[in-house]
Amino acid sequence: MRRRSLLLAAAATAGTATTATPTRAAEQSASQASPPDRPPLVIGHRGAAGWRPEHTAASYTYAVRTGADWIEPDLVPTKDHVLVVRHENEISQTTDVAAHPEFAGRRTTKTVDGRPVTGWFTEDFTLAELKTLRAVERLPSVRNRNTVFDGRGEVLTFQEVVDLARGLSRAHGRTIAVFPETKHPTYFRSIGLPLEPELAHAIRRNRLGRRECVVQSFEPTSLRRVAAERLGVPLWQALGTTGGPYDLVSAGDPTTYRDMMTPAGLARIAAYADWIGPDKSSLVGTPVLADAHAAGLRVGAYTFRAENQFLAAEFRRGSGANDFGDAFAEYALYYGMGVDAVVSDFPDLAVMARKG
Repeated sequence: MRRRSLLLAAAATAGTATTATPTRAAEQSASQASPPDRPPLVIGHRGAAGWRPEHTAASYTYAVRTGADWIEPDLVPTKDHVLVVRHENEISQTTDVAAHPEFAGRRTTKTVDGRPVTGWFTEDFTLAELKTLRAVERLPSVRNRNTVFDGRGEVLTFQEVVDLARGLSRAHGRTIAVFPETKHPTYFRSIGLPLEPELAHAIRRNRLGRRECVVQSFEPTSLRRVAAERLGVPLWQALGTTGGPYDLVSAGDPTTYRDMMTPAGLARIAAYADWIGPDKSSLVGTPVLADAHAAGLRVGAYTFRAENQFLAAEFRRGSGANDFGDAFAEYALYYGMGVDAVVSDFPDLAVMARKG
């Protein structure tokens, strides 16, 4: 019991927790959460972003090879309205675009979700032009080892990720689901490049069923648009720790993510979605997990990483911010609480921890 109490209290200090960190409250939330009726799913965050540059074929392949159940592509459009896979539509941190003199003139500043962003944007490139770029590690100061793979992967389309997932499913004898996220859907709708119709078309074209695809977004309007397509795939409402979804903010709706995690808010989510995806810090010392299960929602927590700077103090090992800490203890905590899935940069570690 002492070990469990220490872990619960420590996790409450990680990230941007929305509550204080009383051990008694944490233990109460853990005891109230209903354990899932199946082992928790392991979702490869942008593949295996801890080991390979994110959103590359190598990253997705490594994730599946080491046991991930789902792989996550973030979706943004090209100028010719093809869905490609990047963490953001601004690509200077994830590609070598800055090294291409032919594209120097496309560097610009835009307002995306209410804030200025400077760089190069996927919506200003055709697919053919993006295919001339190569992926690089997004966090080179944190994951320097991954920079050895810089320049070896190209920008993938969503269709290529679907094809890769199906090939990996055949190779490994199990179904690998794709877990696409609509990125900045309000912004893209405003510039005439809506994400949802193209995503729905891809799901229909590939005949993706509920075991092969789960659609996620931080914006409930985007998920409702996907729901209106009647695709038969589960929907996942992602939840931030501060503020509210940009679609609601831009419409003058004061609803915050915290409001969405109340029993009333969760009941509203359950009317259109099957899952919630809160930051892991939102689950310790709060009733969110138990309340979500009571509303009929499954819960997948994000984002699990192994470096000290992303772990609670109790789980850190060594003196460096990027040294690996006791990630297994953190997984044990959340698995014990009864989460239905974890979203991890290190899916291999999550799978090992799931085995006990």
